[in-house]
Amino acid sequence: MGKKILVIEDDKDIRDTIAFILEEEDYEVISSGDSKILKTVTELNPDLILMDNWLTEWKSDANGQQLSKMLKTNVATSHIPVIIISAVSNIKEIAEEGLADTYLKKPFDMTELVAVVKKHIK
Repeated sequence: MGKKILVIEDDKDIRDTIAFILEEEDYEVISSGDSKILKTVTELNPDLILMDNWLTEWKSDANGQQLSKMLKTNVATSHIPVIIISAVSNIKEIAEEGLADTYLKKPFDMTELVAVVKKHIK
């Protein structure tokens, strides 16, 4: 197995598709349907986080943008590249304000997903 990627996506079909594509590229994928897994992010020690901006259970409390900013301003997790994924038209601004390393606009194709991950993974 290669580098470890944490995928946080509440849509099971999208989450499973992303995991399948990345595992085919020899990445180790840890996937979750909610952001509660971020409580263990330092123990998981992923090489990259791919996170949906609109996570169902966080809609009233926090979204991917806010969670990304939390990760990027924490000294223990700031080194982990974060890619925000969303179908919203202003995804670029959301990613910038969330201090994410980059973004992927839904729908994206397999080639684009793999290229963005390879560019940002160490």
